[in-house]
Amino acid sequence: MAEPGVETRTRSSVITARAAASFDPVGRSVATARAFVRDTLQGWGHSDIIDDAVVLTSELVTNAIVHAGTSADVLCLRTDEHVRIEVADRYPEREIPLQGSHVLAPLDSENGRGLQLCSALASRWGVEYTATFKQVWFQLALPQRPVGTRSAGPALPTALLPVADERVRVAVAQIDRTGSIAVWNEDAEHLFGYAADQVIGKPLADFAAWPHTPGIGTGIAEALQLSRWEGSYGIRDTEGRVIPVYASHLRVRDTNGEPSTVCLLVRDDERAVLQTPTRIPVADSGTESHSADPFEVFIGSPAPDDLDGLLQRTVERARDMLDGDAAFLLLATDDETELEVRATTGLPSARQRFARVPVEAGTGRYGSARMPAVHDDLTSVPGAVPLLNTTGMRSVVTVPLKVEGRLTGSIGVAAESAGRYTNEEALRLQFAADRIALAVESARLGELERLRRGSLSFLVEASDLLAGTLDKDQTLALMAQMTVPTLATWCAVYTIADQASAPYLSYVLHEDEDRIDGLKALLSKIAPPGPVSTPGVSAWTAPAKAAQQAALETSKRELGLGSSSPVSSGIGSTLATAAAVGGETVVLPLFARNRAIGMLILGKPTDEHFRQEILELAEDLSRRAALALDNARLYSERVAISQSLQRSLLPPESPQIPGVEVEVIYRAAGEGNEVGGDFYDVFPIRDGAYGFAIGDVCGTGPEAAAVTGLARHALRLLAREGFGGPAVLERLNAAILDEGTRSRFLTLLYGELWPQEDGSARLKVVCAGHPLPLRLRPDGTVDSPAEPQPLLGVIEDLELYEESVTLSPGDVLLCVTDGITERREGSRMLGDDGLADVLTGCTGLTAGAVASRVMRAVERFAAEPASDDMAILALRIPEPRKP
Repeated sequence: MAEPGVETRTRSSVITARAAASFDPVGRSVATARAFVRDTLQGWGHSDIIDDAVVLTSELVTNAIVHAGTSADVLCLRTDEHVRIEVADRYPEREIPLQGSHVLAPLDSENGRGLQLCSALASRWGVEYTATFKQVWFQLALPQRPVGTRSAGPALPTALLPVADERVRVAVAQIDRTGSIAVWNEDAEHLFGYAADQVIGKPLADFAAWPHTPGIGTGIAEALQLSRWEGSYGIRDTEGRVIPVYASHLRVRDTNGEPSTVCLLVRDDERAVLQTPTRIPVADSGTESHSADPFEVFIGSPAPDDLDGLLQRTVERARDMLDGDAAFLLLATDDETELEVRATTGLPSARQRFARVPVEAGTGRYGSARMPAVHDDLTSVPGAVPLLNTTGMRSVVTVPLKVEGRLTGSIGVAAESAGRYTNEEALRLQFAADRIALAVESARLGELERLRRGSLSFLVEASDLLAGTLDKDQTLALMAQMTVPTLATWCAVYTIADQASAPYLSYVLHEDEDRIDGLKALLSKIAPPGPVSTPGVSAWTAPAKAAQQAALETSKRELGLGSSSPVSSGIGSTLATAAAVGGETVVLPLFARNRAIGMLILGKPTDEHFRQEILELAEDLSRRAALALDNARLYSERVAISQSLQRSLLPPESPQIPGVEVEVIYRAAGEGNEVGGDFYDVFPIRDGAYGFAIGDVCGTGPEAAAVTGLARHALRLLAREGFGGPAVLERLNAAILDEGTRSRFLTLLYGELWPQEDGSARLKVVCAGHPLPLRLRPDGTVDSPAEPQPLLGVIEDLELYEESVTLSPGDVLLCVTDGITERREGSRMLGDDGLADVLTGCTGLTAGAVASRVMRAVERFAAEPASDDMAILALRIPEPRKP
């Protein structure tokens, strides 16, 4: 059944490619599913939809594996129009959405976000139910061009559409072969004020204000002879004012073969009516294009496909246009408060790239990037253009890039000589800037959208990795590995144990492993950044300054300056470290649960800067990393406390019993547990008498360990008070029952041992519901010297008795818990008989060797890890040494 109101698959679509995979219900399958979808789409050549597909697949597979707890089947289908991805699970018992009830989960909900993302990112999506499975699918449209379309632009929000009058007027003027006006339409009369009889027969050049187009020598006469021309110039109206127009010229011939040029003209601010796309996607093969599109005149054809290529081409053409020595282009941030250097030529570009300068650098006209400006001599106004400081440039002209009145950037051309530029050059540069502003902004928005979608995919994978561990050291390593080299060249993580502690350098990583040691040594020598009380990115200059100082001192020593003996080693490493940290370094505080727990430091090499979008992504990552790091810290603290308490429940080292070998092996079930429900103890009671015990409390883990501690301490106390075995166990039984609802029943083998002068040992044992002890004779026979009796913690009036046992030289008494005898492999169980068979082969071995062989046999009996606690206590009477 499909969800009402949501479209299902178009069955008529022809499937041109198919890929399928199934994923087990384990946490790592989510990352594996993402990799499967990414590799599939990459192989099909659809890299432009990979980020959306990976995000959606991750959410849907997470719902199937984590929330539904079933395996997930992923199917990728490709048609000519779209890619469809289906995710199915085996948990169909879900509430079926009713017609009109499409209420999505809130943004902070733990689940339900998969359908929200489908609705936001997919062109179509749906849910299908059957009796055995539930399937969620989504479609992502492939970039396509309708039949007959030569070029097309993307759908834009209304706010980004070009502005025009309610009635757009297109002036039509036809120019004959002599350059005179032959046709002049009504819109031309309205725009320029001339009636047709006032202009017909007169040269168009008499009315046109033709600019000297940068880089070419084309005048109006030459332009009218071209087969096609498009660009901007001015028309003088009846009052002598120049009206800027955007024109499209087409050279035609009439039926008699007489050539003429048809000119279409609109106001320059309505140029979108006539302006052709910046790139023509499809060109007729074998046909040369003679278009003189003004954008292409300035940028060149074909225009670069990527933003960085477009910007670099722009600054190079701007420099050549004004015969400058350098040029630069800056793009405005979203709030229009800063400009970010994105392209330069003739300047140290690596040093300046992504550097930021304020839009309003002063109070006057020349202090604002919103207006054109000409600086005749920068030496007379130091700092007027911070980007050009220490570059040797003397004069500069800058103009803004604007789209619909909004500042989107700035472009400038500089020269090494003073007085190089005038207002005329500023107008020419502004004229060129107006031509490329919209193309630059469109490319910037496209890059920003791709970056944001890539960031979303990056954060999904980062969150998955961080959630996959509770180990503090591994979390620190993941934080560093996710940032280097994706976001930064190097990073360091400082942790803060508590509010009174100073930040501690916990992890350092550089993309070049050879630089890690030098970087760590440098950071260890300087004071850590001060704790940041509020979220946000802040600059940290100490590493760069310290590295530069170290490099300077090392260079002086290398040259023998300031030192009696030159040092010939280490300069290479020091200079490399200085270069590694010489760029921008930023601090991102790590806040979790309303307190600062550390700082994430990101750095760039010499003179490089971070993009604003990268810093925003790093902030998002730092918030996720901080929570993961704090979770790991809390888990580590709890484990440390738990292990400390558990160790207090373990008995101290076993005493040395004269004439008796003692060996104990103990394994607690469960990760992080050192003590469980099984326990043992060997302790002195009085001179010549020793007690031993091995028991099993119902259950495992901390709850069982609590009863373990009660039993072990009570046994020691009661035995040393002079009570015999039965009395000790009866009183322990009463103490367990006094625990009420917290009590747990207990099986226990308790014995007292007296070494004898003849080399034997006398024992008295009580077996309260515990697996019976086994005695191994030197001849290989195995028997049980005790009888079973009721367990503890069940009935109040308990009557127990003790049995006497004598161990002769060479005898071994083996005591185990039920984790040994009940070891299973499928339907097979080791059992008492299996244990006796193992013990039979242990004749002649020491107590330690016997215990080790038994444990090894138990572990090999089944492939799976043990699910129950296991304890082995072996007592052996050594045989007298032969003379």
